[in-house]
Amino acid sequence: MSKTRQNIIDDFLAYIQFERGYSNHTVIAYKNDLKQFMNFSGQYFSKQLDDYSVVDRKMIRHFLGHEYEQGRSAKTVSRRLATLKSFFKYLVQTEVVTDNPTIHVKTPKVPKNIPTFVQESWIDTLMSSPDTATRIGLRDKAILELFYATGIRLSELVALNIGSLEPQTNLLKVQGKGGKERIVPFGNKAKQAIEQYLNERGQGWTANQDEPLFFGRSENRISVRTVARRMAQYLKPIVGRDGASPHTLRHTFGTHLLDNDADIRAIQELLGHSSISSTQIYTKVNPKKIKEIYKTAHPHGS
Repeated sequence: MSKTRQNIIDDFLAYIQFERGYSNHTVIAYKNDLKQFMNFSGQYFSKQLDDYSVVDRKMIRHFLGHEYEQGRSAKTVSRRLATLKSFFKYLVQTEVVTDNPTIHVKTPKVPKNIPTFVQESWIDTLMSSPDTATRIGLRDKAILELFYATGIRLSELVALNIGSLEPQTNLLKVQGKGGKERIVPFGNKAKQAIEQYLNERGQGWTANQDEPLFFGRSENRISVRTVARRMAQYLKPIVGRDGASPHTLRHTFGTHLLDNDADIRAIQELLGHSSISSTQIYTKVNPKKIKEIYKTAHPHGS
């Protein structure tokens, strides 16, 4: 019995989650992208798409054009195409189709905006924002310190367990995008903030190593939504509404390292960027610094 269209999509989503190690957030985004594509295919063919082999490069381009007409940003259209490229590659591998229609479709160029970050002079103000007389305040301060100390992603922070941190060596084991693991150091300020929070919970570093590092209001793992909302509360007075997100702390980590002469390859490794081009956006924040490095390092730089 041949698989239905939905069966194939479900198998693909299970594949990227359990075999490729994609996060739940990414799987949901892929699912939504495929839903949009299937809705469009119904209009394009005037009937429900049952045979993926009829999809060609022309149809893919029509779909991307339709997305632009619907007011989607270049970033969203680029992600839609990335989803389709991954999906049809999977279909070829599983012999559902023989050809991949997305191979020669170019990814739209996405403008890279200069990232928002917290000025170094405002860091102490930010870290003193939570009310540390409460357990939630202690938790929030620990989260702020850990974000700034490590530059980890929101999804990576939420997934941390107590055993993810090694307090003797100040090293953090992070499960990044695509299931890639990396080791990131953290400073004593973050360590002390986490210790104070764990002590308030009646625990310590020797507690159950599989227990979530950060709890929500109930003793369950804190949610992405809660962290985003709490961090926005502290960041908004300093960087404004548009920059009030946990990712601003990741940008701050990268920017401050570059400002203090860290090698860009080392920053790439710490941030878990697969491509140096993702890290190079921090050079746009401080072109003066890059010019200084060039003058110092290049034989004809002066």
